[in-house]
Amino acid sequence: MDETSPFDAQSLLVESETLDAFLAELAAEARRRMPGANGCGVTLERDGRPYTVASAGSTAPPLDEMQYTIDDGPCLEALRHDKEVYVTDMAKETRWMPYPPFAVDRGTRSSLSLPLKERNGMAGALNLYAEQPGAFAPADQERLRLVAAQASGALVLAVRIADAQQSAADLQATLRSRTVIDQAMGVIMGQQRCGADDAFAFLRAASQNRNIKLRDLCVQLIQNVTGEPPQEGSFQPRK
Repeated sequence: MDETSPFDAQSLLVESETLDAFLAELAAEARRRMPGANGCGVTLERDGRPYTVASAGSTAPPLDEMQYTIDDGPCLEALRHDKEVYVTDMAKETRWMPYPPFAVDRGTRSSLSLPLKERNGMAGALNLYAEQPGAFAPADQERLRLVAAQASGALVLAVRIADAQQSAADLQATLRSRTVIDQAMGVIMGQQRCGADDAFAFLRAASQNRNIKLRDLCVQLIQNVTGEPPQEGSFQPRK
């Protein structure tokens, strides 16, 4: 896909299997649309902490990280103030010291940072870097604005999907732990001839006394009794 073909962030999201894959392709696509750029990074800020989630080319990560270190720079200004920041020549730039000399030393003379609109407590920026001063012409900027505008909506959706997948994984882990605990309770109920509440209280007290996680204690108990690891299949609620 060249720099003049239409950009479709939704299709890119559908074709990506993970959030990381989507962001990596977004960075690569933005760089492809700006042949003069030698690097592109995607920055997200959640809970007040910025980090580079994807990059294309070798120049973006150290330049982004320098800005995070000093907590200032064109990337963070675009992200936090929801505005485009175009640096035409780092060698003549006096803002964000000591970042501009750092960028020049690494062969970057101009940059363009475009905000990814803030939603649900998340903000982001698309950052492109070039070796030549004044590398981003008005037509280039307009192309990249379209990429950033589409990417904003797709990014929010991608983060929601990733969060939902993580929640589902956490739920499955919880259900697996519950299944193991139920099996251990069954062992205690049989040994002590007690009810479910007393069996759980027994296991919890043993866990605290031995300073071991309840699930790990239950796994050990079942293995000691049966000689086999516990079955961690689908969750079956206790009667």
